[in-house]
Amino acid sequence: MNTSRGGTLLRLHLIVGTTLAVLCTLLPVGPVRDVLYTTISFGCAALMAVGVRRHRPRAAAAWWLTTAGIAVWACADLLWAVYTWVLGVSPFPSPADALYLASYVLIASGFWLFVRARRGEGDREGVIDSLIFTVGFVLVSWVLLMRPGLESAGESTVARVLAAAYPLGDVLLLALLVRLLTTTGARTAAFSWLVAANALLLVADCAYQYVLMTTGYSGGIISLPWLLGYVAFAAAALHPSMRGLTDPGHGDGDTRFTRRRLAALTLASLVAPGTLLLQLAFHWRLEAWAVGLASVVLFLLVVLRMSGLLRHLEQQASRLADLARTDALTGLPNRRTSDAELERMQTRARAEGTALCVAVLDLDRFKSFNDTFGHQAGDRLLVQSAAAWREGLATAHAGTGPGRAAMLGRWGGEEFVLLLLGHDLASATAVADGLRTLTPAGQTFSAGVALWSGLESPAELFARADTALYLAKTAGRDRVVPAAAPPPVGDDAAGAAGVPVSRG
Repeated sequence: MNTSRGGTLLRLHLIVGTTLAVLCTLLPVGPVRDVLYTTISFGCAALMAVGVRRHRPRAAAAWWLTTAGIAVWACADLLWAVYTWVLGVSPFPSPADALYLASYVLIASGFWLFVRARRGEGDREGVIDSLIFTVGFVLVSWVLLMRPGLESAGESTVARVLAAAYPLGDVLLLALLVRLLTTTGARTAAFSWLVAANALLLVADCAYQYVLMTTGYSGGIISLPWLLGYVAFAAAALHPSMRGLTDPGHGDGDTRFTRRRLAALTLASLVAPGTLLLQLAFHWRLEAWAVGLASVVLFLLVVLRMSGLLRHLEQQASRLADLARTDALTGLPNRRTSDAELERMQTRARAEGTALCVAVLDLDRFKSFNDTFGHQAGDRLLVQSAAAWREGLATAHAGTGPGRAAMLGRWGGEEFVLLLLGHDLASATAVADGLRTLTPAGQTFSAGVALWSGLESPAELFARADTALYLAKTAGRDRVVPAAAPPPVGDDAAGAAGVPVSRG
């Protein structure tokens, strides 16, 4: 597709379409005005078809349904003009009414496909938000349009059905417009034009129905939003960004509870009490049942929305807590969690009289591995090693007694810690040695294992395991060395603090 030619067509359409829409609004009611009016509506429907065929969007069905809705609306406009200026009659209801109502269904179906394509069907919060706005609009529509329309329709069943059907069509369009706004995805130019088109259609339709019941429709400014809506629909289809309008969003997108969204939902929730206050202030007819039912529904929807928000916050807090406890690379417990688990195991070992061992594992020549294969390969080695050792540890502990427990954690860098409750020094050394043979990528590790004396602090216990690890490194690596027993209490032994360890 020639992008430059497409941009020229869009600009030309906006200039000519807007100019003709304003001109049509300024013309007096008559055949000339309606010829221009139908020319604009059919022309915009044709341009929508051109845009869909030219850009070939991913969800073409949504665009074709919307285009068909505008085309049917234009046919209804033409039929109404033929009745008025050619046949000289104004039947109600007429086939034009059937076409107008069909256009609501077609446009709404297109918008529903837009919502689904942008992954909006599984968004509980977005559905609730759209329902809050829709319930508020239904109440206003009932007070201003539906009830007066039903009363003025007389006893004719068809007339009463139509009097209610048009406002309900507007409710349907509004609900899907709000639902589209609450979906995730990019806010492209085509998206903005589509939203503006639907909004203009709603404004014009509601204003027309209200004026028709009060003073009578005689053209004028009310026609302008309709015509500009046609222009906006065509602009949405002609804009190149319409190809990506139905691309699914990522993350939370516009389901986030922003201040602007909170303000909009607050105003929508206040529609019911606001309507009642206005009726009381201006001595209008009270709609107690309508206001009461709307208030109950809005209250329940707001409660559902708040419960969803609280659940979302709880999930976020849980994820943050998991991140605080877990090493991001390997998924193993981090150093903080390992420290806390060691203290818990010490308490249990003291209470149950059970042995407790700590092993410190360090991958051999990890710096050389990184220098040779790169840091990404080093990260993969850490991840694969953690997975292999964790699986091996689970296998070694399968079917063991209730007095035993084990935890593998990442201590930092290429160093890991293994806590073994219910294992004496020989048993813990054997478990660590069994993990050594599982190290992937042909690599090895060295380890030091220390048995808790029952009196040592965690730092002293780790220092003895670290000293044993140093001995394993200096003895040639790829081995597990048990730590010496701690010095007697009160003995002036510098070894309790450990010795510096050269890693590698």
